[in-house]
Amino acid sequence: MGYKGNLTEYLIIERFKKGEISISEAFNALTNGPDKIEYLNKREKLILIERDYDTGPVVNKTDTGKEENLDRLLKEMDSLIGLKTVKKTIKEYIAYIKVQELRKKFSLKSSPVVMHMIFKGNPGTGKTTVARIIARIFKEIGFLNEGEIIEAERADLVGEYIGHTAQKTRKLIQKAIGGVLFVDEAYSLARGGEKDFGKEAIDTMVKAMEDHKDNLVIILAGYRREMDHFLKTNPGLASRFAIQLDFPDYSLDELIKIAELMYAEKEYILDQASKHYIYRALTKLRSKEVINGNARTVRNLVEKSIRRHASRVINIKNIDRNSLMYITREDLLFEEEMESE
Repeated sequence: MGYKGNLTEYLIIERFKKGEISISEAFNALTNGPDKIEYLNKREKLILIERDYDTGPVVNKTDTGKEENLDRLLKEMDSLIGLKTVKKTIKEYIAYIKVQELRKKFSLKSSPVVMHMIFKGNPGTGKTTVARIIARIFKEIGFLNEGEIIEAERADLVGEYIGHTAQKTRKLIQKAIGGVLFVDEAYSLARGGEKDFGKEAIDTMVKAMEDHKDNLVIILAGYRREMDHFLKTNPGLASRFAIQLDFPDYSLDELIKIAELMYAEKEYILDQASKHYIYRALTKLRSKEVINGNARTVRNLVEKSIRRHASRVINIKNIDRNSLMYITREDLLFEEEMESE
């Protein structure tokens, strides 16, 4: 079977395979879109001859679009508050996937890429948000065909009688092929012991991880301690989830930043007194162990304050732009209500 790519790529790869050029020279020649390849010196090395053209190098518009989409998604991930280690690890795996593809192109040995993951952390620490971004990133780099995410919990996987669970789980997995299956509170699948139907769901997922390893990513999420216990309930389960990411609780400063972003998205502004009051309210709630790193609590606080703001402003005689935008301390006097939620 002949080579189906263009002649330039064929010559570059053949010279590299013969050891006549280095990997960096071959990589530069392949990725920079050379117009001419000249053979110089006795070893006939391939070098990239740069020319001055008004139009510049020829660019594959489809690939350029994908890179732009990838950059946009990475910026979206970087804009998330905190999660420094999570972001760094995901970027490392993106690079790893791309390099394995390059190694294949250069006829080098490449390692199999399996991206099933465990997300550990308290509710509201960004696990679902990151999973949604990962699904879209993996589509842009060509690792997944669809890039859709199917979000599920125990009730979506576990049936009511023998055999029903495997059927439900397989149906959900089939729907997720080409994308990501994200199972929150996955540890609940192992709570009932050996006779619980949750075990059947786990076994079915483990089989699917092998059968569809090239076009399916399964992400299981839940509390840190419960997920550690969950991984011990099935022999070999931990080894199938080599990527385990820890989502730490947000600091108080990070929670304030999250609140400010939520207000900004809705075109509201915290005055300095309000920002200080939110800090005090969150400190009080955390001291009473009402919240840990929970951004959901912050969202509840933001939404409730906006309702309080509306009730206050609607009674103002002369409403101006600022009064419609600024959240005041008066709009935030309800931390006792937050404690009871």
